Amino acid sequence: MNRRSLLSAGAGLVAAPLPWDLAQAQAPAGSGGTLRIGMTAAAVPLPNGQADQGGEGQRFIGYTVFDSLIAWDLSRADAPSRLIPSLATEWRVDPADNKRWIFTLREDVRFHDGSPFNAGAAVWNFEKLLESGAPQFDPRQAAQGRSRIPTVAKATALDARTLEIRTSEPDALLPYGIAWITMSSPAQWEKVGRSWDAFLNAPSGSGPFKMTEFSLRERGVLVRNPDYWNPARRPKVERLVLLPLPEANTRAAALRANQVDWIEAPAPDVTASLRAARFNIVTNEYPHNWVWHLDFTTPGSIWRDVRVRRAANLAVDREGMMGMMDGQMQPGVGLLTPSSPWFGNPSFRIRHDPAEARKLMAEAGFGPRNPARTKVIIPSSGSGMMQPLPMNEAIQENLREVGITVEFEVMEWNAVINAWRAGSRDPQCRGAHALNYSYFSQDPFTALIRHVDSALIAPRGTNWGYLNDPELDAVCKGLRETFDPAAQDALMARGHQRIVDEAMFLFVAHDLNARAMAPRVRGFVQARNWFQDLTPVTMG
Repeated sequence: MNRRSLLSAGAGLVAAPLPWDLAQAQAPAGSGGTLRIGMTAAAVPLPNGQADQGGEGQRFIGYTVFDSLIAWDLSRADAPSRLIPSLATEWRVDPADNKRWIFTLREDVRFHDGSPFNAGAAVWNFEKLLESGAPQFDPRQAAQGRSRIPTVAKATALDARTLEIRTSEPDALLPYGIAWITMSSPAQWEKVGRSWDAFLNAPSGSGPFKMTEFSLRERGVLVRNPDYWNPARRPKVERLVLLPLPEANTRAAALRANQVDWIEAPAPDVTASLRAARFNIVTNEYPHNWVWHLDFTTPGSIWRDVRVRRAANLAVDREGMMGMMDGQMQPGVGLLTPSSPWFGNPSFRIRHDPAEARKLMAEAGFGPRNPARTKVIIPSSGSGMMQPLPMNEAIQENLREVGITVEFEVMEWNAVINAWRAGSRDPQCRGAHALNYSYFSQDPFTALIRHVDSALIAPRGTNWGYLNDPELDAVCKGLRETFDPAAQDALMARGHQRIVDEAMFLFVAHDLNARAMAPRVRGFVQARNWFQDLTPVTMG
């Protein structure tokens, strides 16, 4: 796809009427106000409990309407987030059996429909993801949650406040996965006729907001939950309106026109003018990664050759891209940033060196008259993808200059997610040998294991390119079996060093999580995390 077609893919949306009635999005008189957010997602995330639309769905629906047993502390901007109690007040591994975990659940928590949250409800929620024969099993939610807890074998209620989780193998990293699993109300599912489709129109979680309106392509409306179990996190605003605006220029236009108060991922070419108009551009460092996943096994994939993988990484002009992005990114020289204690000491130094890239391509048998060819799945927009069309266009040009010809398969964000989970051999990938994806990398599982463990090749996990490396498998096994933090750090550094030395991904960027807000939006603390807490926000 050429420059013109990439940049114009969503341009027609800029002048189109916005898909909601502004009058209906205003707050009632005397309330705490309404916060209207323009998301990058193409649809409102499904409010079934285990939201879709990637991490953005978890941010705006998963952690607002629902709760997890374990949460992230999102109260600080000056330090990495850590896991904290939520619906579970404590958790521990059984010292006599490291495949058995015990969770103590919080008392006096109720779902929005008034029914109690207890260990039986927690078991029901795990079964909706893991037990295909259970009446409440939901393939849509399973697709979102199952890969987060691949070792969970069974959940059992020992009593109303005690939950037992057994894993198929030792898994020291289980709490990070549990933080993804959000709880929906079994009583409400029964009440609406045991139908997840009906549940979408009358969802019930235990979170700080209640959802009162769900229109997939138009908007989601949430209202303050005055009875939320944590008084410190009862929302300050009365209403939260979520609007799917996948095209960056449309989001900026809506902000300028006072049709939204907050937009995710403002386009870099408008941030200066937004600042001049007194909008606030908020950024912060956080562990978010933007890469191409590569196909390691399919015949015809150029990425099976380490020389081609290294050449591609040397071809990308990350500093130039950072300028194009108005500084809203850090250059990607691995899955992690060099400041991470897990970065290691790779011998392959990722940099912009087109001459060395051309030399490697020649050694691999490619040249100007015989370029290497690849097809890459990229999203038109999406959760944390920054500006995928112009960014991928820049990469396409960089790779062309060293002898790699790239064809793009542009997909809507949810389709990219499905292709990523399906694996490179699946028909959904349409013969592509690379896939552009982004995700946060703030724990060992999300940063490394899920992408490289050969036990997590699709459909069991998100090892998209069928990477099968014995050294990385040993690292992943050690991480699951090692409960000592220092030993985990050493294993992570060893694994990441191997990933960089073998150029197992095309490393591009680390997002700085930019968002633009009207001056009346106050009280927001941008955590160093993919997720954010909306409850302290006030409207001036």
